[in-house]
Amino acid sequence: MSPIHVIGGGLAGSEAAWQAAQAGVPVVLHEMRPARKTEAHQTEGLAELVCSNSFRSDDWENNAVGLLHQEMRHAESLIMQAADTTKLPAGGALAVDREAFSTFVEQALRCHPRIVIMREEIAEPPADWDSVIVATGPLTSAALSNTLRTLTGEESLAFFDAIAPIVERDSINLDIAWFQSRYDKQGPGGGDADYINCPLTEEQYHGFVGALRTGEKTEFHEWETSTPYFEGCLPIEVMAARGEDTLRFGPMKPVGLRDPRTGRRPYAVVQLRQDNSLGSLWNMVGFQTKLKHGEQSRIFRTIPALENARFARLGGIHRNTFINSPRLLDQQLRLKARPCLRFAGQITGVEGYVESAAIGLLAGRFAAAQLRKESAPAPPPTTALGALLAHITKGADARTFQPMNVNFGLFPPLTAEVRGRDRKKALAQRALADLDEWLGRRVAAE
Repeated sequence: MSPIHVIGGGLAGSEAAWQAAQAGVPVVLHEMRPARKTEAHQTEGLAELVCSNSFRSDDWENNAVGLLHQEMRHAESLIMQAADTTKLPAGGALAVDREAFSTFVEQALRCHPRIVIMREEIAEPPADWDSVIVATGPLTSAALSNTLRTLTGEESLAFFDAIAPIVERDSINLDIAWFQSRYDKQGPGGGDADYINCPLTEEQYHGFVGALRTGEKTEFHEWETSTPYFEGCLPIEVMAARGEDTLRFGPMKPVGLRDPRTGRRPYAVVQLRQDNSLGSLWNMVGFQTKLKHGEQSRIFRTIPALENARFARLGGIHRNTFINSPRLLDQQLRLKARPCLRFAGQITGVEGYVESAAIGLLAGRFAAAQLRKESAPAPPPTTALGALLAHITKGADARTFQPMNVNFGLFPPLTAEVRGRDRKKALAQRALADLDEWLGRRVAAE
């Protein structure tokens, strides 16, 4: 049997390779790093987490991404195995140790008897490759991007994505900051104090917003000026420019928190989330930025409790690319103009680590089934996997297609009217039941 060639060793490519190999098909996984680096990656590891170490909410009954976590667990996802094994305290969210996560994924792939890993750049898939999954993510190389433009007959769409700074734990002033999860919400490990909270008074908040607005920003090339931001990952200074209180109702919202020194809710707060298993590095939640590095150090040190902060990594911004999937792909994620090519991950126009891995999971299963000459129906649209797939292949308007996270708005309505939190729970329960039927087995919902 000829192998499936997976181009790209990020979360989507790693998951696609794993799913195909687990289905009994040989796989060659091609990763261009370290031969060719990107402007965002810092290591050579497979499945490196670039922007954040959080997979967002793990509450499968009330949150669509949490439901997607659970569906992928049922489908024996490698990415979810790695996340569950390397998780860190994060309240109701699923956050992981970046290095341990990448190491887990790479070791699993290297030890698999049907997977070969090649460290090389693929500028154009050879014509004799019968099955290819392009999972190069938002940082596709220029050479492969040119090939894709030729194949699709259009310019790739694009948007900017930003990276949040990481602070060294022992440089945070805990005489000012305190540990607490919002609403004291317990995480998977039972902890209710998984975030470091840095409070700001009204005067301090307005001064901080003003500094963000006037701080020196990264300059864009002329051809980049029309590229939009992804609304779910806006730079902090872009949010500040939208209104004086935008941040206080966004990443700096103080609701559900109480300063133990005063017994009152602060005017605004900056939260930090643990970024590694040692607890020595903490991520500034929601603080993606395009400020120049010198400005970041100056402005972020005006935050009380971060006056002496040491930054293990400062924020940054990079240009992401994705294809117009509703126009170009079929429901098996194949390129209509060249069906031996499938696409997976963020390049298809999904946003988020989990969503990218989910599309990789589907692409790997679809490709393996085709080589084995087996039926491979798409998952029902009532599932998170199926709703996401349906959105990018046929549900979105190709004229206005933009990246999107999974959300319950993508799901078909319930047959009976259910409102509020009961509606989400009913959608989630229906999804898991339908998914288990699609998988051909019954799995009890945890």
